Amino acid sequence: MKEAFVKLHLSVLLAGGTGVFGKLITLNEFMLVWYRLLFAVMLFYVVLRIFGSFKKVSRKDILKIGLVGTLLALHWVFFYASIKFSNVSIGVVCLSLMSFFTAIFEPMINRRRISCKEIAFSLIAVAGIVLIFHFDTRYRTGVILGIISSALASMFTIINKKVSVNYSSGTMLLYEMGGGFIGLTILIPLYSYYFNTDFVIPGTTDLCYLLALASVCTVCLYILQIQVLKVISAFTVNLSYNLEPIYSIILAMILFDEGHFLNRSFYIGLLLILFSVVLQSIDAFIRNRIS
Repeated sequence: MKEAFVKLHLSVLLAGGTGVFGKLITLNEFMLVWYRLLFAVMLFYVVLRIFGSFKKVSRKDILKIGLVGTLLALHWVFFYASIKFSNVSIGVVCLSLMSFFTAIFEPMINRRRISCKEIAFSLIAVAGIVLIFHFDTRYRTGVILGIISSALASMFTIINKKVSVNYSSGTMLLYEMGGGFIGLTILIPLYSYYFNTDFVIPGTTDLCYLLALASVCTVCLYILQIQVLKVISAFTVNLSYNLEPIYSIILAMILFDEGHFLNRSFYIGLLLILFSVVLQSIDAFIRNRIS
């Protein structure tokens, strides 16, 4: 059990490290995600083949899963765009709005009543983001992009649950990343025309960072999650992942000295967001005990 918890927090740390690569890699956000998906699909396919867990998906579901994967890819594009227009701390903090968007989107998609309690908890996080947005004008573009990223992440999570009922998580992830890669490939001409950019081949340093992002923070992260879920409940794993933004901010402060660029409004907003996460965690814990 002790080893499983070590792996759990290592996986959370790796998840927190994905934002750091957005600052290290000099490619624009679109090409960054395109290469991440390319390398991750190839590596993940090899891993599934080695362990004999690769399964084919029916033609009926390939398009559906591929579209969900494109949603994931677009979430990553906006996430890294948020980091490049602001910093790592802003990008990961904006992801805390996922709970707010989930509280709104899930009832609409699954046709159930809106939970006033979920909305109330999430509005505390919204207040934190508003505080950061209002008082720190330097990062407004990054905050807006981060909010869009959070909304896309919420939609991906909700729709993914509906699509992945008949397939293992490994199979789903491979086909989703493949679908995301194809989706971005189709969008490359449009992106290049609109933003006046060309297709870029990464340099040696960027290539090393991309391989590390795809292998360590994508494939290895997934493998650790699978190993942990065999020992620790999914509920405990999900709660532990609330620490991901904290790990990202700490890494950013160590590697990029971001603490000097963040003012009081950021920290007050961050405290409000953490308070929201704590309330949601306590509520989820109580509901899990009751059920």
